[in-house]
Amino acid sequence: MFLEASYLQLIGEAFEGLYFLLFHYRLKPSDIQLLEKHFPYYSTLKPQHQREFRKKLEMIVSQKKFIPRGGMKEVSMEMKLMIGASIVQVTFGFWKVFLSHFKKILIYPDTYYSTISKQYHRGEVNPRFGMIVLSWSCFVDGFVDNQDGVNLGVHEVAHALKLENQIHYNQESNFLHPGIWRDFLKHSELEKEQIRIGTDDFFRERGSVDEDEFFAVALENFFERPEEFKLRKKELYHLLVQLLRQDPITLKSA
Repeated sequence: MFLEASYLQLIGEAFEGLYFLLFHYRLKPSDIQLLEKHFPYYSTLKPQHQREFRKKLEMIVSQKKFIPRGGMKEVSMEMKLMIGASIVQVTFGFWKVFLSHFKKILIYPDTYYSTISKQYHRGEVNPRFGMIVLSWSCFVDGFVDNQDGVNLGVHEVAHALKLENQIHYNQESNFLHPGIWRDFLKHSELEKEQIRIGTDDFFRERGSVDEDEFFAVALENFFERPEEFKLRKKELYHLLVQLLRQDPITLKSA
């Protein structure tokens, strides 16, 4: 029985590999121009890191299923590239992490109503169905001011990253160092309390809800305003550098 299961798994992996080779998306010059113009993280990378970024982005776009919702007729390549780039950005320190559990990305044109929570949402992550859900208008808003520490794409991908680390079936788990994660959680308790009582205005109020929200808000600031983050929260910043295995400051070209 075990041999049969292993054999079927090998066949499945072979078909997945063949599918990827046949339908692997290759970035066009216009795609690269889009990234250079509209995705600040990519445009400020050193040339060698830009090449690595593009290669991983091609794999992300090829692997994910982008699904229009809420009256949206289709998902454009621009949408796929920008959302895929957000996944690459957050996972850039982990070459073999593609958030494989989250195979579907649902995109609404604007905020959407959830029949489960009975509330309007900007975005969410659903591990049960392997989905990341985004409002496109809110996603785009995150790039209007790329230094305000508010970016929906980074926020939702951060949630997915934390969940992916805990999912064991797809060989993408336990990539976040447990000791560094524990240290991060210790610091987050103090930061959340400072947000609640109003003694620190660096992180927005959403970060005080729980450890998941603080992690997502912290990553928004880590990527959007790393210099200020490092200046004001040096120890916490270095913990994230170690945890995510990347430093947005040193990755930038001169």
